[in-house]
Amino acid sequence: VQLQASGGGLVQAGGSLRLSCAASGSIRSVNAMGWYRQAPGKQREFVARISTGGRTNYAASLEGRFTISRDSAKNTVYLQMNSLKFDDTAVYYCNAREAPTTWRREVDYWGQGTLVTVSS
Repeated sequence: VQLQASGGGLVQAGGSLRLSCAASGSIRSVNAMGWYRQAPGKQREFVARISTGGRTNYAASLEGRFTISRDSAKNTVYLQMNSLKFDDTAVYYCNAREAPTTWRREVDYWGQGTLVTVSS
């Protein structure tokens, strides 16, 4: 599975950005895609996830400002980020997950990351 993320950039506080992540390769076993982020000096943290069935999950602190969606025909997920804050500054990583099976744990794939910088 290959993931190509895009859409990061510099935005003023209060502004919006939309990130995109296109999946390719052996994606048949992928059952969810989502986003994580890593701010400078901090650990990577969960942002949002959407399953192939359309179920969404969000980090509690971000729900209401961030919206994840998908275009199944394009194998692409989007992260709409509104009312951005300085603390949202981070590298955002796209994630694709294969569900666990009887013989292995779940498998995660990662994109290269896209930088979001929010100026105060």
